[in-house]
Amino acid sequence: MPALTSLRMSDRWLAAWGLTALAFGSASLIVPLYLVELGGDAFDLGVLFATGSFIGVPGALVFGNLADRTGKRRVFVLAAMGITAAAMAAIPLLDRIPQVVFANAALWFGFAAATPVLTLLVVAGEPEDRWSLLIARLNRIQGIGWAAGLGVGFAIVAGSSGAVDTVTAQRWVCFASAASAGAGLVLGVRTLPADPAAGTEPSPGRLRRQVRRAGRFNVRGAAFPFAPARFDPRGLHPRVLLRRFSPQLGLYFLAVLVAFTGFGVFFAPLPAHLAEAGYGSSETFGLYLLLNVGAAVFFGQAASLGERFDVTTVHAGGLLLRAAMMALLVPVGVVLRNPVAELWAVGGLLFVVGTTWAVIAVTAATLVTKLAPPAIRGEALGAYSALVAVGGGLGGLLGGWLAAFGYLVAFGVAGGLIGSAAALVVVLSQRATTAATPTPESA
Repeated sequence: MPALTSLRMSDRWLAAWGLTALAFGSASLIVPLYLVELGGDAFDLGVLFATGSFIGVPGALVFGNLADRTGKRRVFVLAAMGITAAAMAAIPLLDRIPQVVFANAALWFGFAAATPVLTLLVVAGEPEDRWSLLIARLNRIQGIGWAAGLGVGFAIVAGSSGAVDTVTAQRWVCFASAASAGAGLVLGVRTLPADPAAGTEPSPGRLRRQVRRAGRFNVRGAAFPFAPARFDPRGLHPRVLLRRFSPQLGLYFLAVLVAFTGFGVFFAPLPAHLAEAGYGSSETFGLYLLLNVGAAVFFGQAASLGERFDVTTVHAGGLLLRAAMMALLVPVGVVLRNPVAELWAVGGLLFVVGTTWAVIAVTAATLVTKLAPPAIRGEALGAYSALVAVGGGLGGLLGGWLAAFGYLVAFGVAGGLIGSAAALVVVLSQRATTAATPTPESA
Protein backbone atom coordinates (compact mmCIF):
# COMPACT_ATOMS: atom_id res chain seq x y z
CA MET A 1 0.00 0.00 0.00
CA PRO A 2 2.11 2.96 -1.19
CA ALA A 3 -0.12 5.57 0.41
CA LEU A 4 0.56 4.12 3.83
CA THR A 5 4.33 4.49 3.60
CA SER A 6 4.12 8.29 3.38
CA LEU A 7 2.17 8.76 6.61
CA ARG A 8 3.67 10.82 9.41
CA MET A 9 4.52 8.92 12.58
CA SER A 10 1.54 10.55 14.34
CA ASP A 11 -0.77 9.23 11.60
CA ARG A 12 0.42 5.62 11.63
CA TRP A 13 -2.96 4.61 12.99
CA LEU A 14 -4.34 5.13 9.49
CA ALA A 15 -2.29 2.12 8.42
CA ALA A 16 -4.21 0.11 11.03
CA TRP A 17 -7.48 1.08 9.40
CA GLY A 18 -6.01 0.31 5.98
CA LEU A 19 -5.36 -3.27 7.15
CA THR A 20 -8.94 -3.50 8.40
CA ALA A 21 -10.24 -2.09 5.10
CA LEU A 22 -8.38 -4.91 3.34
CA ALA A 23 -10.54 -7.37 5.27
CA PHE A 24 -13.70 -5.52 4.24
CA GLY A 25 -12.65 -5.53 0.60
CA SER A 26 -12.13 -9.28 0.47
CA ALA A 27 -15.25 -9.91 2.60
CA SER A 28 -17.40 -7.99 0.13
CA LEU A 29 -16.97 -10.86 -2.35
CA ILE A 30 -15.68 -13.91 -0.50
CA VAL A 31 -18.67 -14.10 1.84
CA PRO A 32 -21.24 -14.21 -1.02
CA LEU A 33 -19.09 -16.78 -2.85
CA TYR A 34 -18.80 -18.89 0.31
CA LEU A 35 -22.56 -18.69 0.75
CA VAL A 36 -23.02 -20.02 -2.79
CA GLU A 37 -20.64 -22.91 -2.06
CA LEU A 38 -22.72 -23.77 1.00
CA GLY A 39 -25.72 -24.20 -1.28
CA GLY A 40 -27.10 -20.69 -1.17
CA ASP A 41 -29.08 -19.42 -4.14
CA ALA A 42 -29.75 -15.94 -5.49
CA PHE A 43 -32.50 -15.33 -2.94
CA ASP A 44 -30.10 -16.16 -0.10
CA LEU A 45 -27.63 -13.70 -1.60
CA GLY A 46 -30.39 -11.08 -1.68
CA VAL A 47 -31.03 -11.61 2.03
CA LEU A 48 -27.28 -11.41 2.73
CA PHE A 49 -27.06 -8.19 0.72
CA ALA A 50 -30.15 -6.65 2.34
CA THR A 51 -29.20 -7.37 5.96
CA GLY A 52 -25.75 -5.91 5.43
CA SER A 53 -27.39 -2.85 3.90
CA PHE A 54 -30.19 -2.20 6.38
CA ILE A 55 -27.91 -2.50 9.40
CA GLY A 56 -25.51 0.15 8.10
CA VAL A 57 -27.42 3.33 8.86
CA PRO A 58 -28.38 2.36 12.45
CA GLY A 59 -24.77 1.39 13.07
CA ALA A 60 -23.48 4.76 11.87
CA LEU A 61 -26.12 6.70 13.80
CA VAL A 62 -25.72 4.78 17.06
CA PHE A 63 -21.92 4.75 17.16
CA GLY A 64 -21.60 8.30 15.85
CA ASN A 65 -23.89 9.72 18.51
CA LEU A 66 -22.38 7.55 21.26
CA ALA A 67 -18.92 8.77 20.33
CA ASP A 68 -20.21 12.33 20.48
CA ARG A 69 -21.95 11.92 23.86
CA THR A 70 -19.14 10.05 25.59
CA GLY A 71 -16.23 11.88 23.97
CA LYS A 72 -14.69 8.48 23.19
CA ARG A 73 -13.15 7.68 19.83
CA ARG A 74 -10.54 4.97 20.34
CA VAL A 75 -12.84 2.42 21.94
CA PHE A 76 -15.39 2.53 19.10
CA VAL A 77 -12.80 2.24 16.33
CA LEU A 78 -11.05 -0.61 18.16
CA ALA A 79 -14.42 -2.30 18.69
CA ALA A 80 -15.13 -2.13 14.95
CA MET A 81 -11.72 -3.64 14.21
CA GLY A 82 -12.35 -6.40 16.74
CA ILE A 83 -15.79 -7.16 15.30
CA THR A 84 -14.25 -7.39 11.83
CA ALA A 85 -11.50 -9.78 12.89
CA ALA A 86 -13.91 -11.95 14.88
CA ALA A 87 -16.53 -12.11 12.12
CA MET A 88 -14.02 -13.00 9.41
CA ALA A 89 -12.48 -15.69 11.63
CA ALA A 90 -15.91 -17.14 12.44
CA ILE A 91 -17.44 -17.21 8.94
CA PRO A 92 -15.24 -20.02 7.51
CA LEU A 93 -16.12 -22.14 10.57
CA LEU A 94 -19.85 -21.84 9.87
CA ASP A 95 -21.69 -24.24 7.59
CA ARG A 96 -25.27 -22.97 7.78
CA ILE A 97 -26.57 -20.13 5.65
CA PRO A 98 -28.45 -18.26 8.45
CA GLN A 99 -25.29 -18.28 10.56
CA VAL A 100 -23.25 -16.78 7.73
CA VAL A 101 -25.92 -14.12 7.12
CA PHE A 102 -25.83 -13.15 10.82
CA ALA A 103 -22.01 -12.99 10.93
CA ASN A 104 -21.98 -10.93 7.73
CA ALA A 105 -24.47 -8.47 9.25
CA ALA A 106 -22.21 -8.09 12.29
CA LEU A 107 -19.27 -7.44 9.98
CA TRP A 108 -20.99 -4.61 8.11
CA PHE A 109 -22.43 -3.19 11.31
CA GLY A 110 -18.83 -2.73 12.45
CA PHE A 111 -17.87 -1.07 9.17
CA ALA A 112 -20.79 1.35 9.24
CA ALA A 113 -20.29 2.09 12.92
CA ALA A 114 -16.64 3.01 12.43
CA THR A 115 -17.22 5.32 9.47
CA PRO A 116 -18.43 8.47 11.32
CA VAL A 117 -16.10 7.90 14.29
CA LEU A 118 -13.06 7.71 12.00
CA THR A 119 -14.06 11.03 10.49
CA LEU A 120 -14.09 12.61 13.95
CA LEU A 121 -10.78 10.98 14.87
CA VAL A 122 -8.86 11.99 11.78
CA VAL A 123 -9.54 15.72 12.31
CA ALA A 124 -9.02 15.74 16.10
CA GLY A 125 -6.51 18.39 17.12
CA GLU A 126 -5.96 19.55 13.54
CA PRO A 127 -6.57 23.07 12.17
CA GLU A 128 -9.80 23.36 10.21
CA ASP A 129 -8.05 24.27 6.97
CA ARG A 130 -6.52 20.75 6.89
CA TRP A 131 -9.69 18.79 7.62
CA SER A 132 -10.76 18.21 4.04
CA LEU A 133 -7.25 17.02 3.09
CA LEU A 134 -7.15 14.62 6.04
CA ILE A 135 -10.60 13.22 5.26
CA ALA A 136 -9.64 12.79 1.60
CA ARG A 137 -6.50 10.90 2.66
CA LEU A 138 -8.57 8.64 4.91
CA ASN A 139 -10.86 7.93 1.94
CA ARG A 140 -7.87 7.06 -0.27
CA ILE A 141 -6.31 4.73 2.29
CA GLN A 142 -9.62 2.98 2.81
CA GLY A 143 -10.09 2.62 -0.94
CA ILE A 144 -6.59 1.23 -1.42
CA GLY A 145 -7.16 -1.26 1.40
CA TRP A 146 -10.49 -2.32 -0.11
CA ALA A 147 -8.95 -2.94 -3.54
CA ALA A 148 -6.01 -4.74 -1.94
CA GLY A 149 -8.47 -7.08 -0.23
CA LEU A 150 -9.90 -8.08 -3.60
CA GLY A 151 -6.36 -8.55 -4.89
CA VAL A 152 -5.42 -10.77 -1.93
CA GLY A 153 -8.56 -12.84 -2.45
CA PHE A 154 -7.75 -13.26 -6.13
CA ALA A 155 -4.16 -14.26 -5.36
CA ILE A 156 -5.18 -16.91 -2.83
CA VAL A 157 -7.94 -18.57 -4.84
CA ALA A 158 -5.91 -18.43 -8.07
CA GLY A 159 -2.73 -19.64 -6.40
CA SER A 160 -4.46 -22.56 -4.70
CA SER A 161 -6.40 -23.62 -7.79
CA GLY A 162 -5.94 -27.35 -8.33
CA ALA A 163 -4.22 -27.83 -4.97
CA VAL A 164 -7.31 -27.61 -2.76
CA ASP A 165 -11.05 -27.56 -3.30
CA THR A 166 -12.97 -24.33 -3.75
CA VAL A 167 -14.40 -24.18 -0.22
CA THR A 168 -10.98 -24.62 1.35
CA ALA A 169 -9.51 -21.83 -0.78
CA GLN A 170 -12.38 -19.54 0.18
CA ARG A 171 -11.84 -20.33 3.85
CA TRP A 172 -8.18 -19.42 3.47
CA VAL A 173 -9.24 -16.03 2.12
CA CYS A 174 -11.48 -15.52 5.16
CA PHE A 175 -8.68 -16.45 7.55
CA ALA A 176 -6.25 -14.15 5.73
CA SER A 177 -8.78 -11.32 6.02
CA ALA A 178 -9.23 -12.05 9.73
CA ALA A 179 -5.46 -11.95 10.18
CA SER A 180 -5.27 -8.58 8.41
CA ALA A 181 -8.04 -7.14 10.59
CA GLY A 182 -6.37 -8.64 13.67
CA ALA A 183 -3.06 -7.02 12.72
CA GLY A 184 -4.94 -3.75 12.26
CA LEU A 185 -6.42 -4.11 15.74
CA VAL A 186 -3.01 -4.73 17.33
CA LEU A 187 -1.49 -1.78 15.48
CA GLY A 188 -4.52 0.35 16.36
CA VAL A 189 -4.14 -0.37 20.08
CA ARG A 190 -0.56 0.93 19.84
CA THR A 191 -1.06 3.90 17.52
CA LEU A 192 -4.61 5.26 17.74
CA PRO A 193 -4.46 8.80 19.14
CA ALA A 194 -5.88 9.59 22.55
CA ASP A 195 -9.45 10.83 22.77
CA PRO A 196 -9.65 14.64 22.42
CA ALA A 197 -10.27 16.78 25.45
CA ALA A 198 -13.87 17.72 26.24
CA GLY A 199 -15.08 20.76 24.34
CA THR A 200 -12.53 20.44 21.53
CA GLU A 201 -14.66 18.39 19.14
CA PRO A 202 -15.46 20.02 15.79
CA SER A 203 -19.00 21.28 15.44
CA PRO A 204 -21.26 19.17 13.20
CA GLY A 205 -21.84 22.02 10.77
CA ARG A 206 -18.14 22.77 10.28
CA LEU A 207 -17.20 19.11 9.93
CA ARG A 208 -19.96 18.39 7.39
CA ARG A 209 -18.76 21.34 5.35
CA GLN A 210 -15.25 19.87 5.19
CA VAL A 211 -16.58 16.38 4.40
CA ARG A 212 -18.28 17.89 1.33
CA ARG A 213 -15.01 19.48 0.25
CA ALA A 214 -12.96 16.31 0.72
CA GLY A 215 -14.12 14.74 -2.54
CA ARG A 216 -16.08 11.54 -3.09
CA PHE A 217 -13.37 8.95 -3.79
CA ASN A 218 -15.30 5.82 -2.85
CA VAL A 219 -14.12 2.77 -4.76
CA ARG A 220 -16.05 0.35 -2.55
CA GLY A 221 -19.36 1.69 -3.89
CA ALA A 222 -18.57 0.44 -7.40
CA ALA A 223 -19.82 -3.08 -6.66
CA PHE A 224 -21.00 -2.62 -3.10
CA PRO A 225 -23.51 0.23 -3.40
CA PHE A 226 -24.98 0.04 0.09
CA ALA A 227 -21.73 0.89 1.90
CA PRO A 228 -22.46 4.21 3.68
CA ALA A 229 -20.63 7.26 2.45
CA ARG A 230 -18.66 9.34 4.92
CA PHE A 231 -20.92 11.72 6.84
CA ASP A 232 -21.32 13.12 10.34
CA PRO A 233 -24.60 11.92 11.94
CA ARG A 234 -24.38 14.07 15.05
CA GLY A 235 -27.42 16.21 15.64
CA LEU A 236 -29.30 15.07 12.55
CA HIS A 237 -33.02 15.77 12.88
CA PRO A 238 -35.01 14.08 10.08
CA ARG A 239 -38.16 16.15 10.68
CA VAL A 240 -36.26 19.42 10.40
CA LEU A 241 -34.53 18.14 7.29
CA LEU A 242 -37.81 17.15 5.64
CA ARG A 243 -39.34 20.57 6.35
CA ARG A 244 -36.44 22.24 4.57
CA PHE A 245 -36.44 19.98 1.51
CA SER A 246 -36.88 21.78 -1.78
CA PRO A 247 -39.03 20.06 -4.44
CA GLN A 248 -35.93 19.65 -6.59
CA LEU A 249 -34.00 17.94 -3.81
CA GLY A 250 -36.95 15.67 -3.07
CA LEU A 251 -37.17 14.66 -6.74
CA TYR A 252 -33.45 13.91 -6.84
CA PHE A 253 -33.65 11.82 -3.67
CA LEU A 254 -36.43 9.80 -5.31
CA ALA A 255 -34.06 9.22 -8.24
CA VAL A 256 -31.33 8.13 -5.79
CA LEU A 257 -33.64 5.61 -4.12
CA VAL A 258 -34.72 4.17 -7.50
CA ALA A 259 -31.15 4.04 -8.84
CA PHE A 260 -29.66 2.29 -5.82
CA THR A 261 -32.54 -0.15 -5.76
CA GLY A 262 -31.51 -1.00 -9.31
CA PHE A 263 -27.87 -1.36 -8.25
CA GLY A 264 -28.95 -3.77 -5.52
CA VAL A 265 -31.08 -5.80 -7.95
CA PHE A 266 -27.99 -6.28 -10.10
CA PHE A 267 -25.20 -6.83 -7.60
CA ALA A 268 -26.99 -9.03 -5.03
CA PRO A 269 -27.47 -12.06 -7.34
CA LEU A 270 -24.40 -11.37 -9.52
CA PRO A 271 -22.07 -13.86 -7.71
CA ALA A 272 -24.68 -16.61 -8.16
CA HIS A 273 -25.04 -15.77 -11.85
CA LEU A 274 -21.27 -15.89 -12.40
CA ALA A 275 -21.04 -19.21 -10.56
CA GLU A 276 -23.87 -20.72 -12.61
CA ALA A 277 -22.27 -19.39 -15.79
CA GLY A 278 -19.18 -21.46 -15.01
CA TYR A 279 -16.85 -18.83 -13.57
CA GLY A 280 -14.62 -20.03 -10.74
CA SER A 281 -13.75 -18.03 -7.63
CA SER A 282 -10.50 -16.72 -9.13
CA GLU A 283 -12.25 -15.50 -12.29
CA THR A 284 -15.00 -13.85 -10.24
CA PHE A 285 -12.43 -12.11 -8.04
CA GLY A 286 -10.63 -10.95 -11.17
CA LEU A 287 -13.85 -9.53 -12.62
CA TYR A 288 -14.69 -7.66 -9.42
CA LEU A 289 -11.15 -6.35 -9.17
CA LEU A 290 -11.42 -5.10 -12.76
CA LEU A 291 -14.70 -3.37 -11.90
CA ASN A 292 -13.11 -1.59 -8.93
CA VAL A 293 -10.07 -0.61 -10.99
CA GLY A 294 -12.41 0.94 -13.54
CA ALA A 295 -13.92 3.10 -10.83
CA ALA A 296 -10.56 4.05 -9.28
CA VAL A 297 -8.90 5.17 -12.51
CA PHE A 298 -11.90 7.22 -13.66
CA PHE A 299 -12.55 9.41 -10.62
CA GLY A 300 -10.31 12.18 -11.94
CA GLN A 301 -11.94 12.17 -15.38
CA ALA A 302 -15.38 12.05 -13.79
CA ALA A 303 -14.64 15.21 -11.84
CA SER A 304 -13.45 16.90 -15.04
CA LEU A 305 -16.62 15.90 -16.90
CA GLY A 306 -18.74 17.35 -14.09
CA GLU A 307 -16.87 20.63 -14.35
CA ARG A 308 -16.89 20.91 -18.14
CA PHE A 309 -20.52 19.96 -18.78
CA ASP A 310 -23.88 20.32 -17.08
CA VAL A 311 -23.69 18.14 -13.98
CA THR A 312 -27.23 16.76 -14.29
CA THR A 313 -26.57 15.73 -17.89
CA VAL A 314 -23.34 13.97 -16.91
CA HIS A 315 -25.09 12.27 -13.99
CA ALA A 316 -27.97 11.06 -16.16
CA GLY A 317 -25.52 9.85 -18.79
CA GLY A 318 -23.61 7.83 -16.19
CA LEU A 319 -26.82 6.21 -15.00
CA LEU A 320 -27.97 5.36 -18.54
CA LEU A 321 -24.62 3.84 -19.51
CA ARG A 322 -24.55 1.77 -16.32
CA ALA A 323 -28.12 0.57 -16.96
CA ALA A 324 -27.19 -0.53 -20.49
CA MET A 325 -24.05 -2.40 -19.38
CA MET A 326 -25.94 -4.28 -16.68
CA ALA A 327 -28.81 -5.25 -18.98
CA LEU A 328 -26.31 -6.56 -21.58
CA LEU A 329 -24.46 -8.90 -19.24
CA VAL A 330 -26.65 -11.98 -19.81
CA PRO A 331 -27.17 -11.50 -23.60
CA VAL A 332 -23.39 -11.26 -24.07
CA GLY A 333 -23.02 -14.68 -22.47
CA VAL A 334 -25.67 -16.10 -24.76
CA VAL A 335 -24.26 -14.62 -27.98
CA LEU A 336 -20.60 -15.41 -27.33
CA ARG A 337 -20.15 -19.17 -27.21
CA ASN A 338 -16.37 -19.00 -26.80
CA PRO A 339 -15.52 -19.01 -23.04
CA VAL A 340 -12.41 -16.85 -23.47
CA ALA A 341 -14.23 -14.27 -25.59
CA GLU A 342 -17.12 -14.28 -23.12
CA LEU A 343 -14.78 -13.69 -20.18
CA TRP A 344 -13.15 -10.74 -21.92
CA ALA A 345 -16.53 -9.30 -22.92
CA VAL A 346 -17.96 -9.63 -19.40
CA GLY A 347 -14.77 -8.10 -18.01
CA GLY A 348 -15.13 -5.17 -20.40
CA LEU A 349 -18.76 -4.61 -19.42
CA LEU A 350 -17.94 -4.67 -15.71
CA PHE A 351 -14.99 -2.32 -16.23
CA VAL A 352 -17.37 0.19 -17.82
CA VAL A 353 -19.83 -0.38 -14.96
CA GLY A 354 -16.98 0.62 -12.65
CA THR A 355 -16.22 3.82 -14.57
CA THR A 356 -19.88 4.80 -14.45
CA TRP A 357 -19.77 4.50 -10.66
CA ALA A 358 -17.04 7.16 -10.57
CA VAL A 359 -19.24 9.48 -12.65
CA ILE A 360 -22.32 8.83 -10.50
CA ALA A 361 -20.50 9.20 -7.16
CA VAL A 362 -18.76 12.46 -8.05
CA THR A 363 -21.75 14.16 -9.67
CA ALA A 364 -24.18 12.97 -6.97
CA ALA A 365 -22.25 14.87 -4.31
CA THR A 366 -22.27 17.96 -6.52
CA LEU A 367 -26.00 17.66 -7.17
CA VAL A 368 -26.90 17.28 -3.50
CA THR A 369 -24.78 20.30 -2.62
CA LYS A 370 -26.32 22.29 -5.48
CA LEU A 371 -29.95 21.38 -4.74
CA ALA A 372 -29.94 21.51 -0.94
CA PRO A 373 -30.55 24.83 0.85
CA PRO A 374 -27.24 26.08 2.31
CA ALA A 375 -28.39 25.51 5.89
CA ILE A 376 -28.88 21.74 5.42
CA ARG A 377 -26.24 20.75 2.88
CA GLY A 378 -24.32 18.60 5.35
CA GLU A 379 -27.52 16.96 6.60
CA ALA A 380 -28.63 16.37 3.00
CA LEU A 381 -25.49 14.32 2.36
CA GLY A 382 -26.36 12.26 5.43
CA ALA A 383 -29.85 11.68 4.03
CA TYR A 384 -28.29 10.69 0.71
CA SER A 385 -26.13 8.10 2.50
CA ALA A 386 -29.22 6.69 4.24
CA LEU A 387 -31.10 6.40 0.94
CA VAL A 388 -28.13 4.56 -0.55
CA ALA A 389 -28.40 1.93 2.17
CA VAL A 390 -32.19 1.65 1.98
CA GLY A 391 -32.18 1.40 -1.82
CA GLY A 392 -29.40 -1.19 -1.76
CA GLY A 393 -31.29 -3.29 0.78
CA LEU A 394 -34.58 -3.16 -1.11
CA GLY A 395 -32.79 -3.93 -4.34
CA GLY A 396 -31.01 -6.89 -2.79
CA LEU A 397 -34.29 -8.49 -1.74
CA LEU A 398 -35.92 -7.71 -5.08
CA GLY A 399 -32.94 -8.98 -7.07
CA GLY A 400 -32.82 -12.23 -5.12
CA TRP A 401 -36.51 -12.81 -5.80
CA LEU A 402 -36.37 -11.83 -9.47
CA ALA A 403 -33.43 -14.14 -10.13
CA ALA A 404 -35.84 -17.07 -9.69
CA PHE A 405 -37.38 -15.95 -13.01
CA GLY A 406 -33.99 -15.81 -14.67
CA TYR A 407 -30.99 -13.50 -14.56
CA LEU A 408 -32.06 -11.90 -17.83
CA VAL A 409 -35.22 -10.72 -16.03
CA ALA A 410 -33.37 -9.61 -12.90
CA PHE A 411 -30.67 -7.66 -14.73
CA GLY A 412 -33.24 -6.25 -17.15
CA VAL A 413 -35.29 -4.91 -14.24
CA ALA A 414 -32.10 -3.48 -12.74
CA GLY A 415 -31.39 -1.65 -15.96
CA GLY A 416 -35.00 -0.44 -16.14
CA LEU A 417 -34.89 0.97 -12.62
CA ILE A 418 -31.60 2.76 -13.23
CA GLY A 419 -32.91 4.09 -16.55
CA SER A 420 -36.00 5.38 -14.73
CA ALA A 421 -33.74 7.16 -12.25
CA ALA A 422 -31.90 8.75 -15.18
CA ALA A 423 -35.26 9.93 -16.55
CA LEU A 424 -36.05 11.58 -13.21
CA VAL A 425 -32.68 13.36 -13.34
CA VAL A 426 -33.49 14.59 -16.87
CA VAL A 427 -36.84 15.94 -15.59
CA LEU A 428 -34.92 17.66 -12.81
CA SER A 429 -32.59 19.22 -15.35
CA GLN A 430 -35.49 20.45 -17.48
CA ARG A 431 -37.17 22.01 -14.44
CA ALA A 432 -33.97 23.80 -13.54
CA THR A 433 -33.62 25.08 -17.11
CA THR A 434 -37.24 26.29 -17.13
CA ALA A 435 -36.81 28.03 -13.79
CA ALA A 436 -33.65 29.76 -15.01
CA THR A 437 -35.27 30.99 -18.25
CA PRO A 438 -36.62 34.54 -17.80
CA THR A 439 -40.25 35.12 -18.72
CA PRO A 440 -41.10 37.87 -21.26
CA GLU A 441 -42.46 40.03 -18.43
CA SER A 442 -39.23 39.77 -16.48
CA ALA A 443 -36.91 40.07 -19.47
